[in-house]
Amino acid sequence: MREINASIPFDKRMWRQDIRGSQAHVAMLGKQGIVAAKDAEWIADGLAQVADAFEAEGVPDDLALEDIHMLTEARLSEKIGPVAGRLHTARSRNDQVATDFRLWVRDAIDQVEAALDAFQEALLMRAEEHAATVMPGFTHLQSAQPVTLGHHLMAYYEMIGRDRSRFADARARMNLCPLGSAALAGTGFPLDREATAGALGFDGPTRNSLDSVSDRDFALEYLTCASQCALHLSRLAEEFVIWASQPFGFVSLSDQWSTGSSIMPQKRNPDAAELVRGHSGRITGALMSLMMTMKGLPLAYSKDMQDDKPPVFEAHDLLGLSIAAMTGMVESATFREARMRAAAEAGFSTATDLADWLVREAGVPFREAHHITGRAVAKAEAENLRLDQLPLDALQAIDARIDGRVYDVLSVDASVSSRTSFGGTSPMRVREAIAAARAAREENER
Repeated sequence: MREINASIPFDKRMWRQDIRGSQAHVAMLGKQGIVAAKDAEWIADGLAQVADAFEAEGVPDDLALEDIHMLTEARLSEKIGPVAGRLHTARSRNDQVATDFRLWVRDAIDQVEAALDAFQEALLMRAEEHAATVMPGFTHLQSAQPVTLGHHLMAYYEMIGRDRSRFADARARMNLCPLGSAALAGTGFPLDREATAGALGFDGPTRNSLDSVSDRDFALEYLTCASQCALHLSRLAEEFVIWASQPFGFVSLSDQWSTGSSIMPQKRNPDAAELVRGHSGRITGALMSLMMTMKGLPLAYSKDMQDDKPPVFEAHDLLGLSIAAMTGMVESATFREARMRAAAEAGFSTATDLADWLVREAGVPFREAHHITGRAVAKAEAENLRLDQLPLDALQAIDARIDGRVYDVLSVDASVSSRTSFGGTSPMRVREAIAAARAAREENER
């Protein structure tokens, strides 16, 4: 029973939040006259001593004391004696753990926010460097249209921006303080819940004591945001794995972010990227785990909810590692521009440009232009030529409305330069997007 009941081996990670919550609680008790001012000061000093001890020596796995809340109170009692027992006046472990966990998740979101900001900076830096570097754009992993590497990296910048927005929304929604809800029904003591909420940086107190102690939406939202972010990281990781393979050869990963083989000395394995890809499964698994824990619980608190923290802690650790790894890989990768350009030129990726030219310059309906272009691609493939290498007479044999101006759009450079619609891959538009992103970042820092 002691072993299944104790949570101290994992919830000791919240010791800082537990001390902070207790400091705010006892300050309010003293101010409200619920605990004598002298006793409140004594307890506050004792809590500071406990914090110093935990910082210096770590938090022991004392299963007999069950959780971080009981351990903290026991250590406080050792420091200041029986007066420590007054700390738990007008609160329960139910509202205490709900508060500690919210504080921890809020801190976790702030850590993720800082890490994602650094990742976006790495993406911006490399996108700026490669705003005009031509590469194939893919659909179905088949060469589709030429794009620039800068444009491709900025797609991930947008994804991560949405991730940051989701984390910010979750943080704002969870920023209410459960402390003072007690076990489930509130308390008869004259608490100032606004004071404790303000002292802990919350926007205010939660509004329903039953919901306060039984709610874990904030943890589920964190895991939802983490899962979506992990999926984005995994997509880029997968592309790095593919791009680093010899058949593609688009990127060379630095020795810092790859590993060797135990038997094949020539190997440079993209293990960090593969682990990021694997971590995404564990992070989404953590979300599923907590969802299943919470799905059938009646109000208010049930001991099942003790299992809320391990999946959140694991997901947070894995997400932090994944963001750091992808940031390092993006910063240090060597992109092989010539190989990317050759691949873009090899897949008839400017076929759509020929079709568009027929529509724009010859007034051909798009469906007809599509069929004409298909015949041109077939001819180029049979002759083992790129579209821009087909002689004009060969193109005119397919359709007489084609003239020499068509060569202005058939090269990969002409193709990407022509994509000037807002959000397009034209180097001009990519540089504008980067400038806008930098301006927005500077505005947010003010």
